[in-house]
Amino acid sequence: MKTLIKKAKRIVFKFGTNALSTDNGDLALSRLYSFMEDIAALRAQGKEVMIVTSGAVGVGKRRLGLTSAPDVVSLKQACAAVGQISLMKLYEDGFKQLGVVAAQVLLTEDDFSHRSRYLSLRDTLNRLLELGCIPVINQNDTVSTNELRGYKEKGVNVCFSDNDKLSALVASGMDADLLCVMSDVDGLYNGDPRKDKNAKLIDVVKGVTPEIEALGFCASSRGRGGMKTKLEAAKVVTRSGAAMIIAYGKKPGAVSAVFGPDFKGTLFLPVEDLPGKKLWLAYATNVAGGLTVNDGAKKAMCEKGSSLLPAGITAVAGEFEAGDSISILDEAGQEFARGLVNYSSKECRKIAGRRSEEIAKKIGYKNYDEAVHRDNIVLL
Repeated sequence: MKTLIKKAKRIVFKFGTNALSTDNGDLALSRLYSFMEDIAALRAQGKEVMIVTSGAVGVGKRRLGLTSAPDVVSLKQACAAVGQISLMKLYEDGFKQLGVVAAQVLLTEDDFSHRSRYLSLRDTLNRLLELGCIPVINQNDTVSTNELRGYKEKGVNVCFSDNDKLSALVASGMDADLLCVMSDVDGLYNGDPRKDKNAKLIDVVKGVTPEIEALGFCASSRGRGGMKTKLEAAKVVTRSGAAMIIAYGKKPGAVSAVFGPDFKGTLFLPVEDLPGKKLWLAYATNVAGGLTVNDGAKKAMCEKGSSLLPAGITAVAGEFEAGDSISILDEAGQEFARGLVNYSSKECRKIAGRRSEEIAKKIGYKNYDEAVHRDNIVLL
């Protein structure tokens, strides 16, 4: 466990709102500066470090003199706009004093859902690391309301609604070795430690199974995440071939403690190493719609790695064009795969349940026998 952590070369740190805040909601400045000192020391050791930070909305709320948490999206956006500049100034000034150059990167879900933008983002972050910079990344809440709302469509996640998911996408997309989620809890427990005094810390998780997912609990009043979103992040990171830890971050020196002899937290071990394209398709994209398939089609895709043929489609949801990313659902409405579809939603409705040789007759042409080719399908 300790060896895996110490050997990590490229590391992403995620600082949640609670890890950066005092008990009364103010920014914990001494704690933040201690994080920066520890990260500068890691960089001096030759490690490449990226930061995903929360806190802009909270800082903006305090700067604007608001006494309660904003519950209107436009007000949250205003708080984010005010708070982001203050938050980044703290990072910029702090790292400057330590001889490190910080770089601000603001992202929305579209930066991950469009593959050309996703690849451009990878190039930019890689170049910043080559130049010795520390990218400080946050959601662009001011212009993108999806993150502030957080929503699902037909049981499918269609955006990242918190920085846990964002940090996972950054770690997986940037081929990081380790994602460190600094939180207000020591790690994953076998119960909710806020309610169950007998709950015990789980040191190592070898796979995010349904039993592990059942241990997720909701966010606190200030945060947007919670253990549930951290477990979702762990699924993304571990399938990319990287490790993830959840550690207590509400104290100075918490970052250096991760690499020390007395580390306490939960380590999620890598379980898979999906190819880059399939990893992007599985987690870094917004789905434009969905195809519901029968049990025979699901079985062929899951057990034989088959393509999805029109004959297996029973329903079409949403509006999409050929080449869009779509969700593939079973007859119970559960998403089990994603893929790049060969035909539009209008065309899929016409060919659903039909044999491949009937495609041209139904829509006037046929470029593919498959609705979704197996090379463009990833099982979730």
